Amino acid sequence: MPDATAELTVDSPDEMRELGRRLAGLLRAGDLVMLTGELGAGKTTLTRGLGEGLGVRGAVTSPTFVIARVHPSLADGPPLVHVDAYRLGGGLDEMEDLDLDVSLPDSVVVVEWGEGKVEELTEDRLHLLIHRAAGDTTDEVRHVTLTGVGERWAATDLSVLAS
Repeated sequence: MPDATAELTVDSPDEMRELGRRLAGLLRAGDLVMLTGELGAGKTTLTRGLGEGLGVRGAVTSPTFVIARVHPSLADGPPLVHVDAYRLGGGLDEMEDLDLDVSLPDSVVVVEWGEGKVEELTEDRLHLLIHRAAGDTTDEVRHVTLTGVGERWAATDLSVLAS
């Protein structure tokens, strides 16, 4: 089964946040979203928009030093579990200590820096790769590649996320 893919260009942090809000409309409990990109690429900004779109409680900030933060829903939606795996070097063993497999069925789980660490949690996941645009003198333009892996994403048209 081919992966669902889309490529987008995001011109500012506000647009990255808006992409997160639009993406929230496609997400449901049980979804794993992996965010990959260098420091300052916009992973937390996108997750902030996801939190707004999902209607969760609490300010979405980088969980770098607490590793994981749970944002309960203010409505009837799923909670957002926001994980920063940057400081975790042990792969799935350290991730298992966070009990993400317990949270995943009832939550939307977003993992920054999760590549190579969380893929074994589920066969279905959405991977966003965020790169700074070459030659962008403002350092605000990003290229975002979305790849939906597994049956959950097979019939999803990710191109609807383009602004």
